[in-house]
Amino acid sequence: MELRQLRYFTVLADELSFTRAARRLHVSQPPLSFQIASLETELGARLFNRTSRSVVLSEAGKAFLPHAQAVLARLEEARSHVTRVASGLQGRVQVGLAGSHFLGPFPQFIQQFRLQRPGLEVALHEMKPSDHLQALRDGRLDVCVSRNPLNDGSISAALLWRDPVVVALPPGHRLTDQLLLALTDLRDEDFVFLRLDSSPFATRLFDACVQAGFAPRIVQQVVEVPAALNLVAAGLGVALVPASMAQLRADAVGICPLAKTSLNGDVYVLWRTEDAAPAVAAFRSQLVDWAAGLAAWT
Repeated sequence: MELRQLRYFTVLADELSFTRAARRLHVSQPPLSFQIASLETELGARLFNRTSRSVVLSEAGKAFLPHAQAVLARLEEARSHVTRVASGLQGRVQVGLAGSHFLGPFPQFIQQFRLQRPGLEVALHEMKPSDHLQALRDGRLDVCVSRNPLNDGSISAALLWRDPVVVALPPGHRLTDQLLLALTDLRDEDFVFLRLDSSPFATRLFDACVQAGFAPRIVQQVVEVPAALNLVAAGLGVALVPASMAQLRADAVGICPLAKTSLNGDVYVLWRTEDAAPAVAAFRSQLVDWAAGLAAWT
């Protein structure tokens, strides 16, 4: 039994005329008659009662019609589904990100993306930045939003937005009125620091201090930037944090830019270089395009 035969049968059942059915199917009448006869032979039943004046469905034809229609409907559904998946309009994307990114512009993108591609499911997984890369390599994540600009051949990265590092100071701190600070100005300060095993970003902050000539005197360690800012606001020490996060607590901490440093907390999207899944490609492409329209998130 061929799909062509099912299409011919359903059209003839609708038209009840070989002439009109052939015209609608863009075939001549002999091939149409042949395919209907072949289908009847295979089924062992006449599907149409034919006279010189009319064509009507037989009882067997009436019984067969809903089955033929269901098969063709499922075929069309499958074709539509495949087309949507291939064009990145349907599927699932696993996204890893640190909790701090929920406080930046990223949730705005997710809201917009869901409206534009409602058939594409986005699953957000909050995890430590240090866990992102392994989860990406293992296939547990499709993309991740990270401050780690890794690009090693197997993992690719694209910049989303700039996010310079600033100094967060406790209220009333002696350095609050400074317009700019150098890392060396902080050598005698107590630090609230991100745990060094929590992210490559935390390691970069620590190494920058060492390169400036001192090891930061760490009095408290935390995993997430918002927690560090809360401890700074409580007066426990200073912290090096992305400007975007510091601005969210501008009412509780002093904020001072850093001078003479390339240190930054810029945000990237990372993905497996060889991943050709249309849904993943559509997600990251739209994210990069959307982020290009943002000014620096500060």
